[in-house]
Amino acid sequence: LEREDPRDAFVSNDYASLDALPPGAVVGTSSLRRQSLIAARYPHLVIQPLRGNLDTRLGKLDRGDYAAIILAAAGLKRLGLESRIRAVLEPELSLPAAGQGAMAIEILSGARSDGVDLRAVLAPLNHVATAQAVLAERKVSRIFGGSCQIPLAAFATVQDGQMRLRAMVATPDGLRSAHAEVSGSAAQPEYLGEQVSELLAQQDANAILAACRQEAAEDA
Repeated sequence: LEREDPRDAFVSNDYASLDALPPGAVVGTSSLRRQSLIAARYPHLVIQPLRGNLDTRLGKLDRGDYAAIILAAAGLKRLGLESRIRAVLEPELSLPAAGQGAMAIEILSGARSDGVDLRAVLAPLNHVATAQAVLAERKVSRIFGGSCQIPLAAFATVQDGQMRLRAMVATPDGLRSAHAEVSGSAAQPEYLGEQVSELLAQQDANAILAACRQEAAEDA
């Protein structure tokens, strides 16, 4: 389906943006990707884990546990909570996760007894530009073994048949990172995913992610 807003959202009852937060302010996020990007640019802020469903997370903010929290804009918009967004974080500040804001329809394998081809029936719902972007982003995630335990971002945009793909890996503290960008035909999304992954690998992306996995294992 056509992608919802892929950006991260800044949510706060008292502050208008990350730039407005005072030193020592506590920011909540469940994402190591967001943590690393914020830590790199705002080292004076304190980043704490944020768990629970959306209502629980907003409740913790309203209770005063955090000065601000970072959530996916798409989730807030889909649940009718767009009014809670104080600011959206542009990709230049917080590069989205692979597939963020996208929604897919999954078709179980195996033929239907009535012979209906579900892929053909659902084909008109497929948003080509979104599908191309997500294929490129997920290629990067697969190459590096993307999971909730590593800070990895991949974000593609498509315009006039051309794709711009940006990707990033980092340590949770934001002190080590690799960034890469490629452009090319949107008709070759996985090829572009491979290209940007190679550029990241040339910047020791695998070593960065190995350090993340080791840290996660030690904390387990």
